[in-house]
Amino acid sequence: MSDLIIYSHSENFRRDVLENPLPVVLDFYSDECPPCTALAPLYERLAERYWGRVSFVKIFRQENRTLAESLGVTASPTLIFYRQGQEVGPRLNGFISKRDLRLALEDLLGEAAGEQEKKVATADLIILGGGPAGLTAAIYAGRARLNTVVIDESLPGGQAASTYHLSNYPGTGGSVSGRELMDKMLAQALSLDVRVDDFKEVTAVDLTGPEKVVVTEDTEYRGRAIILATGARPRKLPVPGADERQGHGVHYCATCDGIMYEGQSVIVVGGGNSAVEEAVYLTRYAEKVTLVHEFDHLQASKIAQEQALANPRIEFVWECHVREIAGDDGVTGVTVKHLPTGEKRFVPGNGIFVYIGTEPQTALFQGQVEMTAQGYLVTDAETRTSQPGVFAAGDVRAKEVRQVVAAAGDGAVAAVQAEKYLAKLEVRG
Repeated sequence: MSDLIIYSHSENFRRDVLENPLPVVLDFYSDECPPCTALAPLYERLAERYWGRVSFVKIFRQENRTLAESLGVTASPTLIFYRQGQEVGPRLNGFISKRDLRLALEDLLGEAAGEQEKKVATADLIILGGGPAGLTAAIYAGRARLNTVVIDESLPGGQAASTYHLSNYPGTGGSVSGRELMDKMLAQALSLDVRVDDFKEVTAVDLTGPEKVVVTEDTEYRGRAIILATGARPRKLPVPGADERQGHGVHYCATCDGIMYEGQSVIVVGGGNSAVEEAVYLTRYAEKVTLVHEFDHLQASKIAQEQALANPRIEFVWECHVREIAGDDGVTGVTVKHLPTGEKRFVPGNGIFVYIGTEPQTALFQGQVEMTAQGYLVTDAETRTSQPGVFAAGDVRAKEVRQVVAAAGDGAVAAVQAEKYLAKLEVRG
C-alpha cells in the first residue's frame, strides 16, 4: 500500500471524499480484477506526481457494495472525480489508459500539461508493446546481447495478463493465470538486462528512416530496428447506447464485474474461446447466462464447448445479432435479430458481457507500413513488414490464429530476424 493514497470505506466516504478540501480521484476497485491490477501502479505514480494538489482515494468495492451501488458503480475499476464534494467530468472504468487519466486530471485541475523537455534514449532494438509477443522478443533479444528497450503504454502483459486462466499454453500443467505467466516473462526479460519502460504515452512514431523513432511524453527513443507488438483491444459492441452503458450494464471483463450479478441473469455476446470460457466463469455468480452468437455453432475449443454445452445455467441463442440494448439507467435485456429470417426477439438480462473479437492498435503506423483494410500489419512468414528494419509480432499481424502461444512464437521469430538485420548493417557499416 502507498502512503500517498487514502484507503477509505463507506463510513469515511463523506470525510475522505465529499469534505476533502482538495480535488479527489476515487477508485472503486476489486480483487481478481486484471484492469484493477494494471491501474494500481499508475495510480500510485500519479498520486506521487500530484501530491498536495489532488487526493487519491481507493475503496474496495466488494466490501462496500451498498455505497458502490448507491453511486451507480457496477464495474471495476471505476474512477470518479470530485471537486468540492461534487462529482465532475465523466467516469472512467475498465482498462484505463494513462492518456485518459491524464486528461481527466487536467480537466479536474483546470489546466493542461505543458510540453516537457524530452530525453533521448538510443538502442539497437526498440520493441513497442509488452504483451507475450513483445516480451518473448525481448527475451530473445536480451540473449543475443542486443541493447533493447521495451515500451508499453500500460503495465507489461497485454491482453494475456487480463485473462483469468490460460488453458492451452505448453508447459503450464493445463491452466495458468494470465497475469502469472506474463509476470514470469517480464522477470525473464529483465534478468537479461532488457530495459522496460512502462506507462509511456506514445505520441508519434517514425518508421521510415534508417533510424526508427518513438516519441513519448518525456522521451524520444531511437533504434536501428523496431518490433511492433502493440496488440489489439476488445472490439466494442456496435449498437447505440453500448458506449454510454460501458461499466453500467455493458462489460468486457467477466472476472472484473461478474460478481455484481450474483443471482441475476446476464448475456454473453460471442462464440469464440473468450466468450465461451467467460460464460462458464459467469455461472459462478449468475443464475442464468444466455450466450448470443451469430452462427449456429461455437468457435471455441472442443473442451470449452463441452463445458459450456453441459452447463445447465447456460442457454444459447443461435444465428442472432444484438440490435438494441433495453434499459434506462442500466440494462434490462437486448433485442436480437435472427439472421436467417430477420425476426426480432427480446432476450432479458441484467448485464451484457461482450467478446466479439479485437481491433489492432496500429493507428500510429498508418501510411508507414502496409496494412490490411482492417488495420492489421502485413508481413511475410519471417515477420518482416514492408519497411526495412520494421518487424511485427502478435495480434497486430494479419494472420489466422491469435493465441498467446502464437504471439510468443511471433516474438521469437521477430527478434531473430531483427538480430540478423542488425548484423547485416554492421557488415555494411
